[in-house]
Amino acid sequence: MLPFFVYILKCADGSYYTGHTDNLEQRISGHELGKIACYATARLPVELVFAQQFATRAEAINAEHRIKKWSRVKKEALIKEEWNKLKESARGRTGYMKKDQISK
Repeated sequence: MLPFFVYILKCADGSYYTGHTDNLEQRISGHELGKIACYATARLPVELVFAQQFATRAEAINAEHRIKKWSRVKKEALIKEEWNKLKESARGRTGYMKKDQISK
């Protein structure tokens, strides 16, 4: 069974792009070469700053959709694994996930 991933790219303009894939290396290469038509294509080069593995595509898509709704501060806390800051940035907001709940 193939693993699935949710990932975050940092774009050349400093913005973030979140996606999912079942082949992380190939997907990142595709982004770097501009072969994937998406938000990041016009913001090359990109850098992989976060990736997490999931057992199913549904779990990866669920995590992707939640992360896409997050503020920049919250995404940066996830990228830096600053779990306390992540928790603080989520107070009073929907979509909060603890470290061990990102895949749920």
